[in-house]
Amino acid sequence: MKTLQKTLLALAAGSLLSMGAQAAVSYGNGYTGQPYVGAKVGQFDLDVDGAEDPTAYGVYAGYNFDPNFGMEAEFVGSDDADYRGGDINAKSYGAYGTYRYAFPNTGLYAKGKLGVAKTEVERANTTANAFNGTDKDTSLAGGLGLGYSVNPNFSVEAEYDKLGSDADLMTVGAQLKF
Repeated sequence: MKTLQKTLLALAAGSLLSMGAQAAVSYGNGYTGQPYVGAKVGQFDLDVDGAEDPTAYGVYAGYNFDPNFGMEAEFVGSDDADYRGGDINAKSYGAYGTYRYAFPNTGLYAKGKLGVAKTEVERANTTANAFNGTDKDTSLAGGLGLGYSVNPNFSVEAEYDKLGSDADLMTVGAQLKF
C-alpha cells in the first residue's frame, strides 16, 4: 500500500472516531449518535477459474446517527490461497450507508448496507498461460447481515457482501460501541 493511501486511510479512521467523541446530539427520544469499531473474519468468494477462496480478515468503523441509519468504512484483506501453481489474494476498501432494523423485544437486528468498494485481486503463478498481475475494480457494493446485541456496547454479526463482479465476501465479526 502506498504512503498516500495509508495516510488517507488513517485520516479517515481518525475522523470517524473523533466525530463520535464529539457527537452529543439528542434526537428527542433520548438517543444520541453512537460510534463503533469492529473486526471480522471470513472468506472471499472470488470468481477466478482455478483459484481457491482465500481467508479474509478485516476491520471497520462506523457511526449510527440514530437507531436505524448510519455510515461505515471498512478494510478487508486476505491471506494467500492456491492459484494454478502460485498464489492469489484479495483486499477491499469500502464506504457504506447502513440501515438497521431491530427486532422487537430481542437483541437481534438485521443490517443492510450500500455504498462503493474498491476491490483488488492479485495473482502470481508460474504457469505461462495463467494471468499474473492485479485486477482493480471500484464499483457499487452492498451487503446484508444479521446481528445480536449481547449488551448495549457489544454485538456480533454475520454478513454477506457483494463487492463487484469478481468478489463476494462472507464474514462473522464483533463490534464495540462507544
